[in-house]
Amino acid sequence: MSTFAEILLNGVSLGSVYALIALGFVVIFRATEVVNFAHASLLLAGGYVTATLHDDLGFWPALLVGIAGAALVGAAVEFFVMRRYRGSDHSVLAIVTIGVDILLTTELTRRIGTDVLALGDPWGDAVLRLGPISLAHTRIAAFVAAALLITAFLLAFRYTAWGVAMRAAAESAETAALMGVRLGRVSLGAWAVAGGLAAVAALFLTVFPTPGLERATSLAALKAFPAAILGGLDSTTGALVGGLLVGVTESLATGYQSDLTFLGRGLGDLAPYLVMVAILLIRPAGLFGTKELARV
Repeated sequence: MSTFAEILLNGVSLGSVYALIALGFVVIFRATEVVNFAHASLLLAGGYVTATLHDDLGFWPALLVGIAGAALVGAAVEFFVMRRYRGSDHSVLAIVTIGVDILLTTELTRRIGTDVLALGDPWGDAVLRLGPISLAHTRIAAFVAAALLITAFLLAFRYTAWGVAMRAAAESAETAALMGVRLGRVSLGAWAVAGGLAAVAALFLTVFPTPGLERATSLAALKAFPAAILGGLDSTTGALVGGLLVGVTESLATGYQSDLTFLGRGLGDLAPYLVMVAILLIRPAGLFGTKELARV
């Protein structure tokens, strides 16, 4: 029972980090109706900036610069690339983000090389013991940070002018534009927010028990993609629920891998996608996604 509780707690913590990444997908989709496949490179950019600056600036200032750097990269992608394609088909825009991701990831992986970069986090390998249950401090910090950031985002989304503008753009971009909403600013803000969230997620994906930031870290963003899809790409609540569901599923599948050897190796990596496919077969729009209606 203690093993199950430990795996479950780790899964919830990991799921909260996936929820941050999934929220980035959702923010951009709600603002622009574009699936952003460049999210992995934003995550890698934020982690790289933090890793390279923490020796000179200290951890917390380096993290703030990393968050700001990833936000700037996201805003730059929107301003210099995505804005040029405004009015194009959304599938074309999604393909453009794939190209952007390839360019950014190639440059960042060239800089990282074969190194594993530490981010200088203050928690180290400290572990909290609650009877037979052990939980890394980094896992607790990840859950607390994700909870605070998601709560702050939801409040801003509901009560600030930016949030109202984003909700109006998500409902109907043309009507919002006629009402005076500046869609360019909404889109720019969405990309910046997504970049900042990705940088925080990069931190908690690369601290203990993970050895550090490496070239393959960007692949973690792909694990959060099922979270955004199964939750519903246009739902902030769906991003949270989907992230937790994916995290817990991955943690349980990995933790009980030795009892499920008949299903093959790597079940932990595969399980979130299996859950996503199973849910989409029942609810094609995701758990909380908006169903598209066609009047005939």
